[in-house]
Amino acid sequence: MKWPILRAFPSFSPRYLRPFIRICAQRSALATGKKLHAMVLATGLSTTENSFLLNTLLHLYASCGDISSAQKLFDEIPHSSKDAADWTSLMSSFSRQNRPHDSLLLFAQMLEKGAEIDDVAMVCLFSACAWLRDVGMGSQGHGRVVKMGFERRVKVCNALMDMYGKSGMVEEMRRVFSEMKEKNVVSWTVVLDGVLKWEGVSNGREVFDDMPHCNEVAWTIMIVGYVGNGFSKEGFLLLSQIVFHLGIKLNYITLCSLLSACAQSGDVAMGRWVHVYGLKMMGMEMDIMVETALLDMYAKCGRIDTAIKVFECMPRRNVVSWNALLSGLAMHGRGQLVINMFPRMIKEVMPDDLTFIAVLSACSHSGMIDQGSYYFDSLQSVYGITPKIDHYACMVDLLGRAGRLEEAETLINKMPIPPNEVVLGSLLGSCNSHGKLQLAERLLQKLILMNPRNTEYHILLSNMYALAGKPDKANALRKVLKTKGINGQLHQFSAGDKSHPKTREIYIMLEDMILRLQSAGYVPNLSAQVFPGDDAGVELEKEQALFSHSEKLAVCFGLLSTEPGKPLYIFKNIRICRDCHAAIKIVSKIYDREIIVRDRNRFHRFKQGSCSCSDFW
Repeated sequence: MKWPILRAFPSFSPRYLRPFIRICAQRSALATGKKLHAMVLATGLSTTENSFLLNTLLHLYASCGDISSAQKLFDEIPHSSKDAADWTSLMSSFSRQNRPHDSLLLFAQMLEKGAEIDDVAMVCLFSACAWLRDVGMGSQGHGRVVKMGFERRVKVCNALMDMYGKSGMVEEMRRVFSEMKEKNVVSWTVVLDGVLKWEGVSNGREVFDDMPHCNEVAWTIMIVGYVGNGFSKEGFLLLSQIVFHLGIKLNYITLCSLLSACAQSGDVAMGRWVHVYGLKMMGMEMDIMVETALLDMYAKCGRIDTAIKVFECMPRRNVVSWNALLSGLAMHGRGQLVINMFPRMIKEVMPDDLTFIAVLSACSHSGMIDQGSYYFDSLQSVYGITPKIDHYACMVDLLGRAGRLEEAETLINKMPIPPNEVVLGSLLGSCNSHGKLQLAERLLQKLILMNPRNTEYHILLSNMYALAGKPDKANALRKVLKTKGINGQLHQFSAGDKSHPKTREIYIMLEDMILRLQSAGYVPNLSAQVFPGDDAGVELEKEQALFSHSEKLAVCFGLLSTEPGKPLYIFKNIRICRDCHAAIKIVSKIYDREIIVRDRNRFHRFKQGSCSCSDFW
């Protein structure tokens, strides 16, 4: 410290030191707090009876996010000298650092040691349960709330409702809300968030309209609910009301939430409005979180070149910004660009585990096996990052796409952690692409044990049986699907939707498009459809089913509804099928259109008869 210790603390009394440590905690002045801690140790003041200096220092480290130091001090403080604030200070720090399991373990220790359980401890408990979706532990906590008479504590009830809401137990959430004697705006906002998530925008709007007072958080949640679910018009109406009529200035949290919803729904129009608003309110030097959300939104809405421009214009970037860009490039099949930019990244920031998920994903989508293997092997040895399940999933996907399924299976068997559904499901998808029927059968048995309700795996194997000339086994799997409540059409990507107001025009356009495709050499990939029987009638039925896949209908609607030469953007919640992939390549050439399709895994940019994925996805 720059000032003499004797002059600042002439008596070295804990009574004088504690207020200074508290100020450090309030201002997150960790460096100064550590100097005070060193002085406490050097002078032996920590051993003074009832000094409570270690307790105050514990709160300092916990509030500044230095959990290891906070936990070390917590363990050094005798149990008789700990109060409820010490326990909850560490619990809160665990929650802020996304360590809910540790928070629950600490609460269990509180009960074991007979420590006082106050309302703050209950809030910490429900926060951890909400993060983990642990309704069992949360319900036990609910019982303790009733037993201890905390039902009148608004903060406790708000945290309890949040736990139920995040866990999908809307009725329990509503019951707690209805029994509350006193409600504040947070109470209403928690209910609004839960209802929007599980009951939809209609019921959510009813809650919103019933709110006696709406703050910016409530407005944001309702607008994000509309935009995220594709109700752009309603979202814009609310947004104009809050900005132009109420005169509320949107802060960076609201802007980031809106951009996240735009990225989820693919609503680039709303995203552009937010971009313009941010420039107007913040100037060219926008908040780094908003700029990162912007580039993420543009990337996920298919405008990767715009995302790159946003990134290059950022005055400063952190690891989150870099990860957003690399992930976007990976989704768009720009694997080589990701590899080229990585050396530039490590000159600016230290890569983390999410960085390498993006890098490995880029290698997977671009077929860059050697580069992917190099970065996977470098995780621990070069960057000190222990490979996680997502890194293994990327490597399995990379090897599987390249047809090296035996290596992928060996990697799974050598994993230090059990493979999850994503890892095995990825390998099963590769079995489908490369015709490895026996391995697929083994994987299906494991996947059924993990998730009996996921019928996608049955569909994949059923198609493989059909391709291998085993219709009996294919039909047997179809019967299994029917017993699970799945009708015979769900193995297709679309049942031939005819609910659109322009259905007649779309299907006329579809007929014309198919004729032009066939003239250009398109042959339907009938193996993508599984129907019982093998006569000519079945072949015709397969063709018609392929022609009415949702991607083709969406393309037809786009061709009808946009000016010639304009790009088309299509979003799917499942992987694009091979027949549609082949067809859209030809469509992009004969209609001279750029067509961007976002499926469950990545972007496909079709232009002049080719795709950005190079037929590797």
